[in-house]
Amino acid sequence: MNWRNACLLALWLPLGAMAADAPAALPGTDPVPSSVMWDFYHKQILGSAAFVFDDRVKLLAPPFAEDARQVPIEIDARALQGDVVRILAWAELNPLPKIVDFQPSAQVLPWLSIRIRVEQATPLRAAVQTRDGLWHVGSTLIDAAGGGCTAPSVVRTEAGWEEHVGEVLGGRYPREHFSRLRLQVSHPMDNGLVSGIPEFYLTQAELLDAAGKTLATLELFPAVSENPNLGFDVQGAGQTHLRLRDNSGNEFNAAIP
Repeated sequence: MNWRNACLLALWLPLGAMAADAPAALPGTDPVPSSVMWDFYHKQILGSAAFVFDDRVKLLAPPFAEDARQVPIEIDARALQGDVVRILAWAELNPLPKIVDFQPSAQVLPWLSIRIRVEQATPLRAAVQTRDGLWHVGSTLIDAAGGGCTAPSVVRTEAGWEEHVGEVLGGRYPREHFSRLRLQVSHPMDNGLVSGIPEFYLTQAELLDAAGKTLATLELFPAVSENPNLGFDVQGAGQTHLRLRDNSGNEFNAAIP
């Protein structure tokens, strides 16, 4: 199997629950008042479940997307650590809005970085589900010149790119109480919106420890940028592995010391 470089991909996906003591706005008070799509996505993605807009869920993104094909975001729900079971993220005004479905274990902190495409200025949402089933929602607004979702892939202009699909580069960077993993995956992440180029993108990622135990799972969507770059915060020492699968059935594996 082949391996390839990728562009850093930072994404923050927070989910909010309606806790009485949550330091957040009331459920009807949207921190992005310009949004016209919240009610639709609340039903479509969260199934109309109970939620709260919660400032403990940090969704970080640049105020303006200089390159709409490569927009770094981070989702930080560490304020809810120990209670997080699932994190979802989406860009409301993208033609393909879903970004990621992230399910960390107790050994992985509820923090994720990823890069995405944006088609135009849009609210970004990160919803974090806690053990009580409620969602904590973090939000931000990003401005953009546009076209990030419908621009042709840069990867496909490089000679021999097919030989490197699935190539992974990465490393572990120790912090005081955890290690940060930075992983780059070479893949065009074609979203099917460019004429003549069908969908071809990574759909699943699984982070494993040395014994093969699952540390975290991710479902990826075409809003993720080409050559995706993922960041995780992992507690404990020891080698980790990344297992990937794309929508064509290709599987890739990489070991991270």
